[in-house]
Amino acid sequence: MIVVREAQPQADRAENAPIVVGVDGSAASDAALEFAFEAAALRGAPVLAVRAWRDDLADAMRLTVLTAASVEAIEADERRLLAEQVAVRAQACPDVPVRQLLTRDGPASALIGRSASAQLVVVGTRGRGGFRGLLLGSTSQSLIYHAECPVAVVPPAHR
Repeated sequence: MIVVREAQPQADRAENAPIVVGVDGSAASDAALEFAFEAAALRGAPVLAVRAWRDDLADAMRLTVLTAASVEAIEADERRLLAEQVAVRAQACPDVPVRQLLTRDGPASALIGRSASAQLVVVGTRGRGGFRGLLLGSTSQSLIYHAECPVAVVPPAHR
C-alpha cells in the first residue's frame, strides 16, 4: 500500500533525495528493504536504511543505569545488525548507493524526521491475514498521518 497525502511539499526535494527505509531485523523489514531498493533503482535514487533503537525502560523511568560502555555495546550490536540486514539487499542491487543510519529514537519519530528530505519512506508490516491484516502498526499509522512524503507499507514476502 502506498499513501500519498494531499499538500505534501515536494518542490524543495533534491532530485537525488533518498528512498528512506525502516529496518528492524524482521522479515517485514526484509520485504521493505527489497521494495526500497527496487524503487531506488527505478528512480536512480540512493537508499537510506534507518534503524532506530532506544532503551524504553530506562528512558521511561529516567534511569541512568546505562553506562557509556553499555550504550556503546548496544550501539555496536545494533549497527552490526543493521549492516548485516542491509548487506544482503545491497549485494543484490550493487548500482544503488546506500547509506545506513543508526539512531537512538523511536522508529516513527526517526522516520518522520527523515521524511522531510525523502522521496519515499518505506516500512514493513507484519502482514497478518483476516481482520488483523487490515490493521497497521503504530509506526505505519504515524507515518501515514505525519510523513512529509509518500509512504509505502510493504507486507512480508510470502514464499
